[in-house]
Amino acid sequence: MTVSKGYGVTEIYVPEGSYLVGKTLTGSGLYDLDINVLTLYRGHKVIPNPKASRVIEANDKLLCFGKQESMRTLIPKKTVQNRSPQIQHLPDDVN
Repeated sequence: MTVSKGYGVTEIYVPEGSYLVGKTLTGSGLYDLDINVLTLYRGHKVIPNPKASRVIEANDKLLCFGKQESMRTLIPKKTVQNRSPQIQHLPDDVN
């Protein structure tokens, strides 16, 4: 698949307490950020091409196509920090 520079496909997890919870796809502002929701995963349910009136719930996963920079802003800071590797120092004397 050919994608324009700066655009991509990614899965966005909607955690409890996210500003997206309780909003429709239209009301979420995702389209204004140039992000299109391709598929919504809700538990064991897969909803391809969800309607704009679909309400986002906590723990939903959204498969999206859009501006990569815009999608990066949707990743909670806690998640970004958890992805940083933890470096442990080994003792000098390892015999």
